[in-house]
Amino acid sequence: MSLVRRLLETLRGAFAFTLLALNTLVWCLLLFALALVKLALPFEPVRRVLDRALNAVATAWITCNTGWMRLTQGTRWAVEGAEVLEPGGWYLVNSNHQSWVDIFVLQRVLSRRIPLLKFFLKQELIYVPVIGLAWWALDFPFMKRHGKAALRANPGLRRQDAETTRRACEKFARTPTSVTNFAEGTRFTAAKHRGQASPYRHLLKPKAGALAFALGALGTRFHSLVDATIVYPAGVPTFWDFLCGRVPEVRVHVRELEIPGVFCSGDYEADPALRSAFHQWLDQIWREKDRRIATMLGEPALA
Repeated sequence: MSLVRRLLETLRGAFAFTLLALNTLVWCLLLFALALVKLALPFEPVRRVLDRALNAVATAWITCNTGWMRLTQGTRWAVEGAEVLEPGGWYLVNSNHQSWVDIFVLQRVLSRRIPLLKFFLKQELIYVPVIGLAWWALDFPFMKRHGKAALRANPGLRRQDAETTRRACEKFARTPTSVTNFAEGTRFTAAKHRGQASPYRHLLKPKAGALAFALGALGTRFHSLVDATIVYPAGVPTFWDFLCGRVPEVRVHVRELEIPGVFCSGDYEADPALRSAFHQWLDQIWREKDRRIATMLGEPALA
């Protein structure tokens, strides 16, 4: 790559980052003002109205992000399946996870097609300047992850995340929401893939807990599962790569799946048979997603 091209890409990245930062600051000022009113007036009718207003502010932020992407990026977007979705109702959204760019991809592809995406986030992300407070104001669920050793020593820790999910989903019940989860629990890397001895070519093993707890909390309110598959044909980008315009193409496949009713009414933790059935259902989705990724990348078909 020539020095001039690298310099131009760096300038583009700096310009895109500046637009993102300004967009975030402007909308967060309004978001925080509404959040203060929500704290001061903790009454259900008021909260219903404010939740809708907060979601509208977040949607406007996403729309403006799409604007600066179009202005600064030459990325080709190949999206299939999203046109059949409807903006009303509650959705459970699931996707593979490779980069921070995935969040912006999902927001761009699904915004205004379904309600605002609410992500399960690691507890540490609440300390991210400005945006961490925005996630808190929008009732994003922050999850504390415990290692296997800690869980073996104290099995009760599993219930903490289940309770966090339940409380978050109770808030989601006030207004249509898209509860979003990366079932792999972390970004895909070749090292993590080898360390897990994952049975999938392009995916880490899925973690069923957050999805199952969300289904248990919101029950039949969910309209369906929106299963998104994201592929970067030129290689997985960093967020800086994305800002610099080094992502020539993004491919996204979206499909809507019916959620078996038993998963919305049963007890995932207490019922071993239901838990086994849920794992089998998720494994089937993951195997189909693995084959889908191979097809989208033009690789030989998976068995």
